[in-house]
This record gives sequence, C-alpha cells and structure tokens, in this order.
Amino acid sequence: MPHKRPGRVRTKNTNRRAPLLLSTMAPEDFNVRPGEVKSIACPDCRTWRRIMGDAVLKIREHCISDKVAEGEKHTLCPGSDQLVEIDIDVRRWQTRQNRLLRDAMPQENRRAAQQFYKPIPAPAAPVSRIKAEVTLETARQSYLAHRRGCTLCVKGHHCTDGGTLARRYVLVLNQEPARREAREEQERQERRTVRKQMAPAVRKAQWAKHGGEAVETANNRCAERIAGSLSEFRGPQLPLAPQNPAAHDRRQAELGNQYARKAPARSAA
Repeated sequence: MPHKRPGRVRTKNTNRRAPLLLSTMAPEDFNVRPGEVKSIACPDCRTWRRIMGDAVLKIREHCISDKVAEGEKHTLCPGSDQLVEIDIDVRRWQTRQNRLLRDAMPQENRRAAQQFYKPIPAPAAPVSRIKAEVTLETARQSYLAHRRGCTLCVKGHHCTDGGTLARRYVLVLNQEPARREAREEQERQERRTVRKQMAPAVRKAQWAKHGGEAVETANNRCAERIAGSLSEFRGPQLPLAPQNPAAHDRRQAELGNQYARKAPARSAA
C-alpha cells in the first residue's frame, strides 16, 4: 500500500499579505469540513485551490492560467502562499451549508434534516412487578416458573425478583383462609337471595301483580279470526262515521265538480 504524504507546508514563503480571514468571505467560497480536503476559491483568480498545512494554513502555489500546457505563459497568481486563518465556528458554518444544499436540491430529492425513527417498545415488566389479581395458584405458578429459569435462586437463596415472588406467595398463602371464608359467605348470601325470590308467597304476589285468571284465560284462548270482522279490542274512540254528515256531503260535491271541470281539458289534450 503506497504511503500517503501528509499535506504540510514545505515552504516558509508567503505573499506578504495580511492573513485571509474566512469570516470576510462568502460561506460558499471555502470548504473546511472535518475529514475533507480543505479548499478555497482564490480571491485573486477565483479558482478553487487547496489549502495546505495543519497549523499554518496557506493557499497552494498556483498559476493564473490553467492552459500552460497549451503554450500560454506561466504566470504566478498573486494569491499563492496566502495565509488563511479560520476564525469562524466550523459547526455553525457546516450547518448553514447543509441547509443551503438542501434548499437548492429539488423538492422530490429533499430529506428531513432530523430523522424520525419508530420508537423501540419498552421491555415487558418482570412478573414480580405486574399489578394484577393475585390468587394462590397464580402466585405459586409464578414463583415456581421463576425458580426453574433463574440460576441465582438455588436452595434457600433468592435473587431480587425471586425474593419478591416468594414473599408474595407466602402473603397470599396466609390470606387464603380469610379469602375462602369470605367467598363461602358470599355464596351463602347468593343462595339465600335465590331462595327468597323463589318462595311460594313471592311467586304468588308476582302472579297477582302481573297476571291473574283473566290474563291467563286471554293468553290461553286461541279463537279463529273471521276475515273482514272487527276485533273485539277495537275501542269506542275510533269514529265509524263523519261527525258532520252535511258538511261531509258538501265537501264531496265540491270535489266532484272540480274533477268534472278538469276532465274535459284532459280529453281535449
């Protein structure tokens, strides 16, 4: 692999001008990005030239014309060996350059400066920290499952999670008699309530409130309905004849005359 020659200044000569401050130049006329070759647009000939050196920075010696090989005269640019001083905040300058490049890029090729990634889901909480209804069987199964998979829980010793599960199992085991008694008492109360609701006196009162012989007779009767007959449940509030027969006849006569006047016009059409 060939040895890469460091880019150091091999001459102490300068053009005897005051150092060129980057703060006095346009941000797009130089490149001082970390990890890249430093370069600058020469203020005299306006061509891009390399900046040599690490501690002392100079513009590399160059000609005004790039066509010396074609026969033109070799003329040294006055900007050769010009001292350069970096008096700017490189990070702020780089941020501004990136924004300018992004704005100059076509809209379909642009990309957000800040990348948004899907957040990594949080790890599941250990079994010892899950807040849920704890029964004797669940506490026992959780403790045994932890003991089978944990290498620190051996004999009488427990890890942090193993100790928590063991204490929970012992606590539930001590509370189980009280839980069983409360559960049996609740079941006794439910059976007592059912017996009260199914008592003969209660059922008789329910039948008296919501039923009776008349309702039972009507429900059990199945009579054939004659077509065109009126129902016996038809109330007296439904009128069967007009309340004012004279006014009804006059109105029917007016409607008949209106229809008779419109009939010839329809026939002529």
